[in-house]
Amino acid sequence: MQNLDETTRTELEAAAFRRLLQHLDEHKEVQNIDLMILADFCRNCLSKWLVSAAEARGADLDYDSAREYVYGMPYEEWKAHYQQKATPEQLAAFEALQARKREQQQS
Repeated sequence: MQNLDETTRTELEAAAFRRLLQHLDEHKEVQNIDLMILADFCRNCLSKWLVSAAEARGADLDYDSAREYVYGMPYEEWKAHYQQKATPEQLAAFEALQARKREQQQS
């Protein structure tokens, strides 16, 4: 990637991001909590990162619009159709992750 010009690199990164969103859309069974446990990010994180990138460039993008882009529909609609209640195992794994992160921040 180092040999690519900035425009081409940006275009490739954007294409990869769009493919990630497509992949997540094709796998709605993958819950956000699972993504958080395994990768420490979720669809909401992607939305927040988009808002942050927009702010850094002086563009106007609110969180709800970013979430609708990431989810492919309004968040409340996605949540009603696809979000499942977290299992006790998922909640325990997520809490363990959060505890590890707190320990790392303290050291």
